[in-house]
Amino acid sequence: MKATPHARQAERLRALESYEVLDTDREQDFDEVVALASQLCGTAISVVNLIDADRQWFKAEVGLGVRETPLDTSLCAHAILENEFVEINDTLDDPRMADNPLVTGDPGLRFYAGALLIADDGLPLGTLCVLDYAPRRLTPLQRDTLRVLAKQVMAQLNLRRALRRAEVLRLEVDHRVKNSLQTLSTLARLQARGSADKAVAEALNDMQHRVQAVAMLHEQLYLTDAGGRIDLAAFLTNLAGYLSKTAPPGIAIVLQVKPAVVSSKQASLAGTLVNEFVANSIKYAFPDGRDGTIRLGLDIGSDQRVTLTLTDDGVGLPAGELPKNGLGLLILTTVGQQLGGTVDMAPDTEGTRLRLAFTPET
Repeated sequence: MKATPHARQAERLRALESYEVLDTDREQDFDEVVALASQLCGTAISVVNLIDADRQWFKAEVGLGVRETPLDTSLCAHAILENEFVEINDTLDDPRMADNPLVTGDPGLRFYAGALLIADDGLPLGTLCVLDYAPRRLTPLQRDTLRVLAKQVMAQLNLRRALRRAEVLRLEVDHRVKNSLQTLSTLARLQARGSADKAVAEALNDMQHRVQAVAMLHEQLYLTDAGGRIDLAAFLTNLAGYLSKTAPPGIAIVLQVKPAVVSSKQASLAGTLVNEFVANSIKYAFPDGRDGTIRLGLDIGSDQRVTLTLTDDGVGLPAGELPKNGLGLLILTTVGQQLGGTVDMAPDTEGTRLRLAFTPET
């Protein structure tokens, strides 16, 4: 007997579609569940079975060797119309399954037990089921185990869906941030062009360049890793690659970095520091088309503190002293404070050196 569609079939299929799991590759997390279910229940077959509109599709299976079968012969299609747990000790005694070719054929499925896979809205997506070729009865412990494993399957499906939705939201936020920064940069440039006051125009141009820098940092951070914790070395490598393309031909940016996992906030702040140092080096350290090198070092000590070292071999600071004020110095100092460290900037034997040590956030 073919199972009738679920009473809320259209809603149920939309819920199943929202998980984006159909026709995906096998995954160890689900394969381990069916293997454990089969072993604990002592059955030849175990399946994570999802009931689609015209087929049943297996996210994981042992004992079958196929990924889907037609809905007409599905035992689970009957099960999702029942309570949370269905056990059929002998399928030949059940009128819904007694004429099913999978039951009447050779060798014939004679036992079925399934725990429903239930979405948050209460709609059944399918089952975690076990099947065998001889009539049998599960123990109370085996039934409870199957229920628990079914909940673990749903926990995995819900987690994957939540992560996908978070990714979509992040992409939308990323798009809006980039658009907002672009708009702000354009407005600053237009205002600078229209200003008769040279000082105001210079300030607006400086702001426009810094907005562009923020946009660039945002893009490079996104390209490296969208997660909450990222490899700072990979991020700075991407950033240095971008800065190298914008640097004058005779200025090289050289990296010597070790992997160091930090929060995305810390990576963004470190990127701001690097960008500010590189921009100032290009602007002031290499006048009159002078060639030179900007070096970026990243190390992590035995105490797990991260040390960022930036140097250039330019003309050095005026009179070998640090500037007393200025927006650039303010940015560097503020970044150091937000990272929980202190920016140590001083004249080097040739050029300028900046060092910052901070502790990665856990």
